[in-house]
This record gives sequence, structure tokens and C-alpha cells, in this order.
Amino acid sequence: MTTIRVANAPCSWGLLEFDDLGARPIGAAQMLDELRDTGYSGTELGDWGFMPTAPAALRDELARRDLDLVGAFVPVAFRHAAQHAAGAEVALRTARLLAAATTGQATRPLLILADENGADSERTDSAGRIAADQALPTDDWITFAAGVNAVARAAAAETGLRVAFHPHCAGFVETPDEIARLLDLTDPATIGLVFDTGHYLYGTGASAVGAVREGLERFWPRIRHIHFKDCHPAIAAEARAGGWDYHTAVRNGLFCELGRGAVAFPDALDWLQRREYGGWIVVEQDVLPGLGTPRASAERNRHYLRTLGL
Repeated sequence: MTTIRVANAPCSWGLLEFDDLGARPIGAAQMLDELRDTGYSGTELGDWGFMPTAPAALRDELARRDLDLVGAFVPVAFRHAAQHAAGAEVALRTARLLAAATTGQATRPLLILADENGADSERTDSAGRIAADQALPTDDWITFAAGVNAVARAAAAETGLRVAFHPHCAGFVETPDEIARLLDLTDPATIGLVFDTGHYLYGTGASAVGAVREGLERFWPRIRHIHFKDCHPAIAAEARAGGWDYHTAVRNGLFCELGRGAVAFPDALDWLQRREYGGWIVVEQDVLPGLGTPRASAERNRHYLRTLGL
């Protein structure tokens, strides 16, 4: 059986890409210490500049804690062709850092592309309950996918890194049908998929227990990377009924500790193991002020995964 390793990410310490969520960032050294001390083997990079941007310095920070660098999240406004060049520049800068800082790792990190989530007010206001008529028009889909293809090919050609796209609530790739549309329009040899259990479940517009497994089955040929994130069914239902925007839902604990929400993690893990998934599982829980203590949540999340055999 292949070995699955478990990482965590800076967002679990409140370090999200959204300025208006009110997080109080901590330093990278403290975050990495707490991540290591709570039992994780790897980390994602976080926003540019949170961790060192000099490859040798970043490599040293990770090596001192015996941590691997798993990947980096790069949002790009792919809907707008005029922003593709700037997005490619940021993605290449990030990919170069990942490649240079991980020369000794057994597994190379992943460049994770995403939409500029939260930038469109309608999509942000309607996250978790996106209707079919809110999808991108055909011309915009073509522009979006062309940008993803171009950025991914450039990064892969220069650095040799694998590239995957992360569907995300409050962006233009949220629902299962939107994920399928993007995958249909992008190069399967270059673009994989990051399957995030919490975003996927909320993005379905429901809280059905079997939704995550159905998503794994539907998109398995393109899945390169797994995020384990839970989604609280009562808060999701309240958010939909009350018309909350994405940020309000997150602030109210939409993405709860693992095992306390609607994601059937034992079933998902069993499904992955039977298909010999050998990549990373990255825990993500958006712990914001008032939602708890990041270190304590990280420790409980790690303990939960150990009860499942990870």
C-alpha cells in the first residue's frame, strides 16, 4: 500500500488571502514550530513574503524542523485576459522559489493555481448556493481556461513542477459542473486538480454525506493533491438560508475541525487508499479570531486523522 503523508497549511493559523476576514497573522517561525510540534510532516507556502523568499533561507527554515514544502497557492484573475501576464509572472516567481528551495526533497512541491477568489461580489455573495445562470459565459470560459493553460505550461516548462488547479468557493470554479467545465477546457497533461473536501461539499449547494465520494469518483483521473477540510452542516444551512456571503460564513465557523462537520473522512480516506493514492493530504481549517486557538485545533485535527490510521 502506498504511503500518504500529512501536512498542514498557513491558513489553519488564520493566514488567509482575504484581507477582510480579520485574521491576526503570526510569524512564520511560530507557525512552523507549531505545525511541526502538532505532528505534521509538511507545509504549504502561504502568501508570498510570509515565509522567506530566498531559496536558501526557506530551505533552512524547513530543514531545521524536518518539514517538506508541499505546494503554494497562487490566485490569478483568469477571467480577464489583460491580467494573465501579471498572473504568469507571480506564478513563475513562486514556482522558481518552490523548485530552488526543495532540491533535496523526495517529492517535489506542487504549484497550485486558483481563481482570484472573492474578487467578484456576486460570486462572493452567493458562495455555497451558486445557480447555473451565474456561471461564466462561453467566451469568458475560453479566456479563463486559456490563461490556466498558459500559466501552467510556462511554470512546468521552466521549473519542471507539477501544476494543479484549486476550485474554491467565492470564485468562478466552485460547483461540480464548473470544475468539470474547466477540466474539459484545460490540458490534462499539464493541469491536475486539487480536491478540497470542504470547498467541494459547500460548493455542491448541499450537505449530502456522499457528495465528497461522488466528487472523488467523478474527478479522480485529474486529482493530483488532496486538501482535507470539513464543512459544518448547520452553519452551511444557516448561511444558505440567511443569504450570508462567503466571508460571513467563514467567520461563523463554516470550516470546522475535522470530524465535526459533514465530510465523511473515513469513507474518503478508504476510497483514496483503495486507489493507492500516494500523495499528500493537507489539513486546512480557517481558524480566525474567536474561532479557537490554531495550535490546539491543529493538534485535534492531527489526532483525528490518527484515529483513521494516518
